[in-house]
Amino acid sequence: HVQLVESGGGSVQAGGSLRLSCAASGTVYDRYRSTYCMAWFRQAPGEEREGVASIRPEGGGTVYADAVKGRSTISQDISKNMLYLQMNSLKPEDTAMYYCAAKRWECHGFNAGAFRSWGQGTQVTVS
Repeated sequence: HVQLVESGGGSVQAGGSLRLSCAASGTVYDRYRSTYCMAWFRQAPGEEREGVASIRPEGGGTVYADAVKGRSTISQDISKNMLYLQMNSLKPEDTAMYYCAAKRWECHGFNAGAFRSWGQGTQVTVS
């Protein structure tokens, strides 16, 4: 199991930017961290949880949801066990709780059920 703690959320005006961070920890993660798919999901009130961005293990490629493509960048610093999501040109529809998630091996899209480890979330509000 992986422990994930998000930070960096807040309230911003439309057009603004935020950088979300996720700190990962755990005995298994520390040993096999380069084999983890890491992802950001979000969930707005009354809506289903949806994938935002993911990064494949071992420095692999990134995938973005159409809703954030071109405005967001997912990155990680494996040496620091950190995952990031830089979000620019924020829109009111980006308002949601943002979650960091992890799973071993391939990402297999944004299937939330496949991710075994989740953080508690960080709120992003865009007005």
